[in-house]
Amino acid sequence: MEPAQIREKWGRLTEIEGGGTDDTEYAIFAVSLLVRHGHDLTSDDVADAYRREIIPLVLGPMKGAGFSELGTVSALRRGLEPPMTGMIHAHGWSDGLAMRAAPYGIFCPGDPAEAARLIEQDGLVSGEGEGINGGRAVAAAVAVAMSGAAPARW
Repeated sequence: MEPAQIREKWGRLTEIEGGGTDDTEYAIFAVSLLVRHGHDLTSDDVADAYRREIIPLVLGPMKGAGFSELGTVSALRRGLEPPMTGMIHAHGWSDGLAMRAAPYGIFCPGDPAEAARLIEQDGLVSGEGEGINGGRAVAAAVAVAMSGAAPARW
C-alpha cells in the first residue's frame, strides 16, 4: 500500500501491538542506560543492568531476544564479565548492537566518536568484532545525522 492508503485505512500509528520487537526493547534498554549513566557509561554498568533488568525477563514476555543477547544472558549467568560475555558465545558478530545504536547517536549529536565509544561499552557485554564495529558505525552515523550537517562535511 502507498503511505496515503495506509493512513486512510489505519490512521496514525501510535503504538505497536505486543510492545514491539526485541530490537525495540533493547533500544529502550539503551536509553535507560544513557539516562542513568550518561557519558560515564561502562561495560560493567551494562552488565549489571542486564543482570537486574534483562535476565529476569528472559522467562517472561521478552524471551531473551536475539541469539547474541541470549548468549550474553547465558554468559552472565555463568559468572563471566565483559568482554568475555560477548566473546564466549558464537554470535558476537550479530546485528543486535547495531539495531539498538540509534539512542547513542541521538544522545551525542554531532559527536560521532563519543557515540561510537558509548555503544562500544554496551557492545563489550554482548558482542565482539563485526558486531561491535556495526554498532559503532550506526551510532556514529546517527550522531552525524543529528547534527544536521550535510554528509559531504563529514
